Amino acid sequence: MKTTLATVALAGALALTATPGMAQGKKTLAFVVNGASDFWKLAEAGVKKAQAELPNYTLQFKYPEQAAAAVQQRLMDDLVVAGVSAIMVSAVDPKTSTAALNRVGGQVPLFTTDSDAPDSNRIAYIGSSNMDAGKQAGEIAKKALPNGGKCIGFVGLPGADNARERIEGMKAAIAGTKIELVDVRGDDIDQTRAKRNVADALAANPNIDCMVGFYSYNPPRIYEVLKESGKLGKVTVIAFDEDPITLGGVKEGTIAGTVVQQPYEWGYQGMKLMAKVLEGDKSGIPANKLVIVPTKIIDKSNVDAFETELKARIRG
Repeated sequence: MKTTLATVALAGALALTATPGMAQGKKTLAFVVNGASDFWKLAEAGVKKAQAELPNYTLQFKYPEQAAAAVQQRLMDDLVVAGVSAIMVSAVDPKTSTAALNRVGGQVPLFTTDSDAPDSNRIAYIGSSNMDAGKQAGEIAKKALPNGGKCIGFVGLPGADNARERIEGMKAAIAGTKIELVDVRGDDIDQTRAKRNVADALAANPNIDCMVGFYSYNPPRIYEVLKESGKLGKVTVIAFDEDPITLGGVKEGTIAGTVVQQPYEWGYQGMKLMAKVLEGDKSGIPANKLVIVPTKIIDKSNVDAFETELKARIRG
């Protein structure tokens, strides 16, 4: 999946100056993600729905060739040169990219999603409260580990705000308990490295009580390693997002629960909001510039209903 998406992203970036929407004079809105992951299918479906309601705009969904700030920045620069009217981005590393993001934001309206860049000149952030999501992960941990335990976390981009805030949120929720998050290992959205991180952590800590997957693909890699090592069901797994392997683990009880976001709404509401701003209507921008789409906990009690809703949205 990663190779396929990256190939598509490269082809799309090379063809930017010839997109039909731009040639016809329609304004173009672009949604730029942080890396190739199935997680973004729902956001793409939301953008598709918005496109049906915004016939005077061309909406584009863009994957960078690699989950790197410089690569993402080049993609956005290319979009600006090609004439896009506004960009929404999940910033790979906002702390080191503020100047670059401001350069883009100085040329076209810039919005953030998924991982914010609050120090930049972005107009607004639309997405989850990652701090709240982290706290919800902590609630799953407290319910699953009433006697305490040691946890190791796994995440794609440790420097991104969404990762940092989820980790901080979980630590806040388990403060004062006997549960500890003793380590978090990053993988730069590299699936092979993500799985290797889990295997290495398990080898170094064979008696670990709990593993936490902070990005959508981390729980499936945890699941695979634990299954291959005979530890599935013996190590508590706490997840984020709604990968099919994750939901399957929740159903069978090998994953204690998962904190899900609403990327579909990011895509749908985000595109509608950008179009309104371009038309001069800023009433949808709160004073704090944060449009928060709530997260929720999925466990065995509600996983079937959630999965049914999920499939309906992907089908459109």
